[in-house]
Amino acid sequence: MRDAYTGAMQQLMTLPALQSLLRSAATAEALSTVGGNAAGCVLVDLDEGALDPAVALVQPGCTVIGLRRQPSTPVPQVVDVVVSGAAQLELITRVVAGNPHAACLLMQVLRHNEGASVADGLLAESLAYATLQHGAEFARWLAARARRTAQPEPARQDLVLLERSQQRLTVTLNRAHKRNAYSAELRDALCDALQLPLEDPSIDAVVLRGAGRAFCAGGDLEEFGAARDAAVAHLTRTTRSAAVLLHRLRARLGDRLQCRLHGACIGAGIELPAFAGRVIAADDAFFQLPEVAMGLIPGAGGTVSILRRVGRLRTAYLALSNQPIDAPTALAWGLVDELAAA
Repeated sequence: MRDAYTGAMQQLMTLPALQSLLRSAATAEALSTVGGNAAGCVLVDLDEGALDPAVALVQPGCTVIGLRRQPSTPVPQVVDVVVSGAAQLELITRVVAGNPHAACLLMQVLRHNEGASVADGLLAESLAYATLQHGAEFARWLAARARRTAQPEPARQDLVLLERSQQRLTVTLNRAHKRNAYSAELRDALCDALQLPLEDPSIDAVVLRGAGRAFCAGGDLEEFGAARDAAVAHLTRTTRSAAVLLHRLRARLGDRLQCRLHGACIGAGIELPAFAGRVIAADDAFFQLPEVAMGLIPGAGGTVSILRRVGRLRTAYLALSNQPIDAPTALAWGLVDELAAA
């Protein structure tokens, strides 16, 4: 996608120039993904010029990438994601140009959720996700994805295992043959498990972990595209929400709600753990948000949980780069709280 990178570089502008376009809806429309901006983004030189704080800005209808060569340069609120050089810029522009509407919706949700409550943030995320489930970008990803023969499920087993030791409950995702891919059935089983400590005050500590080689490799791709009704998909996602239950548990247990992560922690595999009071990652753990590259946004609560841990700029970078980060980087960012040997 060198053309996307070149297009972004050609649009390189100063902050005052961006501000002049965002003074009114009429001029801001030229930057919008539906107003002629095929690149889906605008690149701003953060080291040149500054915004006038007295001028109100229209929310940009595209992804605003800030190019910052000096680490001390401040980042204004209008910027969605920051890059420091050509390699990072090419990663971001490749994903944004491939799915500009998904990228823009993610930026809108992150901007909103930065000042929203958890409940309002999850609602906004789910509505945006449902919209994109029936959008052209996700449909294109589905059409391009190679058809695969569904793996046979093993003999019937509990998708979530529960083990209680005195006042401590250990909850284990038990779909190891699929690297604990987050299917509808696994979601329902996890919600049932998380309801137990909410209803039993004698449980004063909860540990969430995954069986097998990975904590959770993200949503079950074999189920992607199965939703036929956006309204039903949204209502289901908000009614059966492990994110809501984890948030409620953290309010009661604090650091005694722990997630122990290892291997692949992709999509829901980090979005859900980020709600915990304490996240402990093995040294082989890695973290990735691939949804925008599929024409979607994180839909398991990540625009709330990850945002609150690492901030809007890093959440956007993780989602728009489609690149994994390792456990030490996650610790440095605050995405996890502790490292442990695998």
